[in-house]
Amino acid sequence: MSQPLDLNTVNALDQAAFTEALGSVFEHFPQAAEGAWMQRPFATVAALHDAMSGVVRKLDPAAQAAFLNRHPPLSGRAIRAGTMTADSNDEQKSAGLDAMSAAEEAALDRMNADYQARHGFPFIICVRHYTREGIFAAFERRIGRTTVQELDEALAQIAAITRGRLAARLRP
Repeated sequence: MSQPLDLNTVNALDQAAFTEALGSVFEHFPQAAEGAWMQRPFATVAALHDAMSGVVRKLDPAAQAAFLNRHPPLSGRAIRAGTMTADSNDEQKSAGLDAMSAAEEAALDRMNADYQARHGFPFIICVRHYTREGIFAAFERRIGRTTVQELDEALAQIAAITRGRLAARLRP
């Protein structure tokens, strides 16, 4: 939907329209909206977000890893190629990932591959909260952590990402 909705309108939507309106908040996972719909009405946008996040948090660890694998790696090339969702494209641009040097792109590709090989899912970070340098530092800090720690961190980062996406779709 191109026009932001208010919470009362969202609460009144049938499941198909609700999922259509909010299904892209969680990257390639409309099931978050589908599952949250049953908990209507929502008193606040935060309650709606909590319900959607709860769908993901209730998945078993293998399903959570599969969910995370629906997310694109950080990539200047993917931004320029337009192969990501509009949300991911805009978010990655906000951190300047579309303006990296060739050496930075090569380093990012290497870190993405190393992280994916170690943890089994892509590095997830709410890029809107970081500078490009901060993203690189977070990569280095987080790669050595356990996969359990990183799964939890990735889900926390997804929560931050999706709070912003949901806020963009709803009028205050």
